[in-house]
Amino acid sequence: MNNFVLEIWNNEASKCTFYTVRKEDSKTSETDKFFKKYYAIAEFKKPVQELLSFVLDSIGEDHGAIEMLCNRFENEVIGLPNRGKANLGEITLSFPNFPLRLYALRVNNRSDLLILFNGGVKSALTNQASKDLNLKWREACQFAKRIEAALRSEEIIVDNRERSIRAYDVDEEIIL
Repeated sequence: MNNFVLEIWNNEASKCTFYTVRKEDSKTSETDKFFKKYYAIAEFKKPVQELLSFVLDSIGEDHGAIEMLCNRFENEVIGLPNRGKANLGEITLSFPNFPLRLYALRVNNRSDLLILFNGGVKSALTNQASKDLNLKWREACQFAKRIEAALRSEEIIVDNRERSIRAYDVDEEIIL
């Protein structure tokens, strides 16, 4: 795998800071590529809006990246949106037959740090059988493995006070 940059995608939400990855030879993050690509396709415009609202509102502002919302385990990553019904007080979140998957990694299983990757159309029962999704899922798993290894080796560390991830040498840019 080529090098990639781990960067903040959104740090303005009250419950969760979102990161993303950007391949070193790209100007656009993997998460932005996902949202731009599928928002431009008429049949996916509404699901993209729902997924973006789920990420920014339900996870970012209301509940954080709690297991109930991040329960679609797909090897090293989780698929968003959540699987089944999530009963959260007065609100129930349920996405039956949702056509899209966005992959993510809960950093150290925390509810306040989530790394978003890319995703695609869930067109079959499995990721492997979904033509559009398979490559993005495998790539997300590779990003997640590299990030997890960097956390274990303390190449990158979680700053609890700032709800952030930083390089061990406090450099601004995190290149893995």
